Amino acid sequence: MAKEGRKIKGTPPMDLVGNYIMPDRDAASNYFIETFDIGECEKYIKRKREEGLKGFGMLHIFAAAYVRTISQRPGINRFIRGQKRYARNGVEISMTIKKSLTLDAPETCIKVFADPADTAEDIYRKMNALINDNKDEEAENGMDAIVNVLKYIPGVFLKFTVWLLKLLDYFGLLPRALTKESPFHASIFITNMASLGIKPVFHHLYDFGTLPVFMGIGAKYEKNELDADGNVVTKRCMDMSIVCDERICDGHYYASAFKYLRGVMKKPDVLDNPPEKVVEDMK
Repeated sequence: MAKEGRKIKGTPPMDLVGNYIMPDRDAASNYFIETFDIGECEKYIKRKREEGLKGFGMLHIFAAAYVRTISQRPGINRFIRGQKRYARNGVEISMTIKKSLTLDAPETCIKVFADPADTAEDIYRKMNALINDNKDEEAENGMDAIVNVLKYIPGVFLKFTVWLLKLLDYFGLLPRALTKESPFHASIFITNMASLGIKPVFHHLYDFGTLPVFMGIGAKYEKNELDADGNVVTKRCMDMSIVCDERICDGHYYASAFKYLRGVMKKPDVLDNPPEKVVEDMK
């Protein structure tokens, strides 16, 4: 059975000790927000829709840009388990979707299994296929089935069951069939607040699972700035909030990764083709 990741050897002593000083993912979280000029992205969206990609939008670009960033900065795809650092096998994107945009509509979680070499169109087709499969209120995916079983366990026994699942997860003993369905075992969890018309939230990380990054995407807005000649220009912008586990890589590496992400967002056309080379994480 395929494993979720492989243990990274040669962890620096300071990082190794730090994993025990900060044993919980939520306590090891760092928060920041980034603002993107989406002028080029909106042109890209228009072109992709003209090419037949109905409903192609910013969510697909953010997801594809993050996958492309992982292809060049694989360190942000690591995770901590049992105070040890692992390199994840593959790219897994968790999302929560509502069956419909009504207050009482049920929610479900989906997970997109991506490849570091995926293009924007690859991500679009994988994501939309899952969304379409789960839009029906009667549809039940693997995670829904697991939750529907757990809800019948009486409270005190459910507490023990969750404790046992956490213990097994700590030692990496959960079956891969379960972690494949779990939204808490992923490269990133993306929450799209743009569809609700509000700013992105800073969402905590979970101490269960292996999720190292939570991304929030906010609504589009216009911003006035001065150009180099002192003229006022209006830009179309979006904010992105990030909560990340500081233990998987150092600050310099994170900064390099998100600068790379910013570069992709400025020139989204690069997402039309696979990367020239996919960088492997350290052994």
